[in-house]
Amino acid sequence: MLTFATSSFLYLTPPGLAIREFLAQTVISTQHRDWAWIFVGADKRDYMVKMSHQFTETSALEKQDLNLIKHDLVQRKARSVDELISEPIDISGQFWKGKMIYVYDPTSVRVVVPNKVGEGERISSMVKRTGAVAGINGGGFVDPDGLGNGFAPIGLILSGNEAVFADVEPTTAQHIIGFTKEGTLVVGKYSLFELQAMGVTDAVSFLAPRLIANGNPQITSGDGGWGRAPRTAVGQKEDGTLIFVVIDGRQTTSVGATLKEVQDLLLKEGAINAGMMDGGASSELVVKGDVLTKPSSRYGERRLPSGLVVIDEPETYKVDRVWDGLDKINPGGAFDHPDFLKEQAELKKQQQNQPQNPPKKTEPEKSQPEKTTQEPAKPGTGGDKTTPPKTDTGTGSAGSKPATTPGGAPAGNAGGAGSGGTKPDTPAAGSGNGQTAPSNGAATGGTGAPNGATNGTTNGTTNGATNGATNGATNGTTNGTTNGTSSGNTAPAAGGGSGGAPAAGAVETGKSEAAQPGTSSSGGGQPATPPAAPKTDTAQPGATGAATPTTGAASGAATNPQNAPSVNSATNTVSTSSTSASGVSGTTEVATGAAQPK
Repeated sequence: MLTFATSSFLYLTPPGLAIREFLAQTVISTQHRDWAWIFVGADKRDYMVKMSHQFTETSALEKQDLNLIKHDLVQRKARSVDELISEPIDISGQFWKGKMIYVYDPTSVRVVVPNKVGEGERISSMVKRTGAVAGINGGGFVDPDGLGNGFAPIGLILSGNEAVFADVEPTTAQHIIGFTKEGTLVVGKYSLFELQAMGVTDAVSFLAPRLIANGNPQITSGDGGWGRAPRTAVGQKEDGTLIFVVIDGRQTTSVGATLKEVQDLLLKEGAINAGMMDGGASSELVVKGDVLTKPSSRYGERRLPSGLVVIDEPETYKVDRVWDGLDKINPGGAFDHPDFLKEQAELKKQQQNQPQNPPKKTEPEKSQPEKTTQEPAKPGTGGDKTTPPKTDTGTGSAGSKPATTPGGAPAGNAGGAGSGGTKPDTPAAGSGNGQTAPSNGAATGGTGAPNGATNGTTNGTTNGATNGATNGATNGTTNGTTNGTSSGNTAPAAGGGSGGAPAAGAVETGKSEAAQPGTSSSGGGQPATPPAAPKTDTAQPGATGAATPTTGAASGAATNPQNAPSVNSATNTVSTSSTSASGVSGTTEVATGAAQPK
């Protein structure tokens, strides 16, 4: 909502248009003027750039009257070094703050250039190196990415009546700010030959509108068309006193000044002529070695190709001709800016030292135990059956011998101890639960005991109720016990016996095998889907059906005393004292890791 309201205001109202144009003007005054299209579009930007250049050219047309400045040479010679400049003066406007000084002897001003080939020099360094009392930034330069090395000037640099640098022919006029040997400030558009004829000894170039010409302000309407930014300007009073003005910008405490605000300030100070030096991040004022202003560059002072410094004995300074003999000048940029490279190295180091966020652990899918699945029973008349899934048909314990009766006959399918290849007999007459009567031979007490003792209590209830393997049993203890001890010689009573025999085969840990057709499911006497038969260990030869169960029965009794089995010596069976809610006690126990109900 806020974004919509702001956009509507900026693009649909006259005040919004004025704001966008002002922002575009601010960008146009920098070396990144192409980006101004963001605020006003490409066509409007191009028009604004054209008008800005036109105003700059128009302001330079009036030739300067050098006779308007009246130098007091006698008083100038009487001043000491401490009297060359005033104390710094705080200045401010509605949106800006800055510093200003007076230079009482304009002949003490010299244009200083770097003394090292390949890079510019900071103003504080120039002041210290030359023994100057003050200094401000000078002319413009090529500045790639705002990170130029300050060694590629634009236009003309004249120092001590020597053309130290020029990128155009001596007859080509350029926008300059210079000083004659008498100390008169010259602002306008002049060629090198014209400057020499006027007696100009020191000058730099900067493409900017002239602010005041022969006492006349050049900006008579609007704010100058350059938006707000850091500014550096020089003006001169009628008595020859120079005014150095530096205004901070691009900061929360000082946004920057417009050209008209600078012009009005200098007019108020009595300036007859005034012009702009390079601005932006280059703007700074150094007095007695201290940087009094706050450069907007995040790296502080910038390396520059020229500066204006105030020297007590200006004739002692000999300019360094650092550009002589160079066929090509490298302006620098991000690739070789020492502060920028240092910053990037520190950031990289910090990133390396910071603990890396560990990659998100992708938990592997938990392998589900193999489950014995059954197709649902199809509706039909009694005796409906379903086809069980294919499973292994071997015995529950590889290599185990089939259990036998005392007479040596193989045991039947009671208690899950029979051979996987043995088919169950048909249900006994009158068996209401559709259970299969045990075939010849009885399961011994030891059959299924290991699994029954361990898991009968827990899995008998859970898996039996769900999978149909335990035929609706609700008491795991009873089922585990019965599974290991039920006699194969007695058919269960209709609807209420101790449960039928499981199908052939058994369930090992983590492995399921299917039941054979004919086994019972849970329910009150209805024939049901053949359950998956858990695998158990087979009985050892020689064990008798009358033997007391070794582990399964003991575990069941210990866990649920009320469900402890009772031994019927007459029939050699072990039966339970309770039945399930559905009328059938489950007889199948599931080994650890067997398939869980879906």
